[in-house]
Amino acid sequence: MKLIKLLQELNISIDDYPNACRIDIKGIKSNSKFVEQGDLFVAINGYEVDGHGFIKDAVDSGAVAILGESDYQSTEIPYIRVKDSRKTLAKLVSCFYGYPYKKHIMIGITGTNGKTTTAYMLKHILELQGKTCSLIGTVNTIINNEVIQSKNTTPDSIELNQLIAKSDDDVVIMEVSSHGIEQNRIEGIYFDFAIFTNLSHDHMDYHKDMWDYFQVKARLFNQLKPTGQAIIATYTDWGKKLADKLTTSKTLLFTIGIGENSLIVEEILPSYFSEFKYNIDGNSYRIKCTTPGVHNGWNMMTAILTCNRMGYNIDSIHNSLQSFSGVPGRFETFTHHNGASFVIDYAHTADAIKYCLEIAEREHAEQIIHVLGFRGKRDVTKRDAMIDSSKEFSHLIILTLDDLNGEEEKDMICSLNELKERFLDYPIVVIPDRTQAISFAWRKVNGTKDWVFITGKGPERYEQVYELPCSSDKETIMYLLSKANHNKCILP
Repeated sequence: MKLIKLLQELNISIDDYPNACRIDIKGIKSNSKFVEQGDLFVAINGYEVDGHGFIKDAVDSGAVAILGESDYQSTEIPYIRVKDSRKTLAKLVSCFYGYPYKKHIMIGITGTNGKTTTAYMLKHILELQGKTCSLIGTVNTIINNEVIQSKNTTPDSIELNQLIAKSDDDVVIMEVSSHGIEQNRIEGIYFDFAIFTNLSHDHMDYHKDMWDYFQVKARLFNQLKPTGQAIIATYTDWGKKLADKLTTSKTLLFTIGIGENSLIVEEILPSYFSEFKYNIDGNSYRIKCTTPGVHNGWNMMTAILTCNRMGYNIDSIHNSLQSFSGVPGRFETFTHHNGASFVIDYAHTADAIKYCLEIAEREHAEQIIHVLGFRGKRDVTKRDAMIDSSKEFSHLIILTLDDLNGEEEKDMICSLNELKERFLDYPIVVIPDRTQAISFAWRKVNGTKDWVFITGKGPERYEQVYELPCSSDKETIMYLLSKANHNKCILP
């Protein structure tokens, strides 16, 4: 693609770049390590590193043009100065890859909890309706049936546009994080459906406060296509605020909640698999959720309304949902050799922990043990609230490590011990080695009425090396199961 076309995309006068019509751009890069001959290098003033310090490296590697936001004098190749190079990058790569969002039905899902489950539900329903679906999200990225390990919930703008351009699928379903919105990773991409699940305390290490967090999430709905539709769950106050905000705009809005909504939930029968009675277009329906918990019933309602707005009838949507088996690392259940239930879940907010543990209480658990991990260099303001949420249901909390994220292990262990000291009235133990924490819980259960929850990592692989030869929570459970079975075999 000629540089002149990219300049025109930015509404930049070409008079200052007389050679732009002759310069051919082979690719766009924002990391100087990956620059190749013919690339445009975009220098971004990042959160840890300023890309402007690597312009010379990019030129030496073959960059034929540079775009940045700081002063820079270049006599070798064109330097294009813009106000916001990160935002400009996203617009450029969308143009460079031919505006790939235009060839798909685009679905973006944002919210604190429920993004992944709702995305997988939508994918499952739509594929049984005959649509092919790509999925870009927290657990995995799936493009043309190829599974790719996800690094971030929402990839950077270059990778994101590459993935959408690579997809030959009818539908692209994206989980959209607040970081992805705030860092302009989705700039230049427009959606047919934008979905809001809920909002609760999270990422306060990044956002100033909950209102700022909400405002960032709401920005997704500015990126609807001209005929795009907003699907908002209004069973929380933040959902109601967003619906009110969108009502004053020209957005085509559809809501899920109790009372006056597009999809009205009339009755919830809470059980392990909750049953919802709801009304849509004046007709009443009943459906039992195939994944545990009332919160997943709300995710199901969101998926139902979205698919119905896409033109699919309720009966066919219900039939599709009957075979939905859940998401890896989301309430993934294993049975101890004495019958106790072990649950692995990604829950990392106070609300998500409550959603999980209240299921065990509803199942009349005699003992609930919670293996609760925290990540280094992440929102420390939510930790007390997460413990408070766990205390409401748990009989024992085992504090352990998630990922260190560059924080010193000794400092993280000190933080765990400080948390324990703040809750002296409650049975809390600190076992930093995550595999040993799970092993300790394994030894503490008594029988079929005991439940153990292991939260924070879900399907993610460990970033630290622990004592047991395992690289994920699931592997640790399988290791303990195999040891138990081996010991049974060698008993006289």
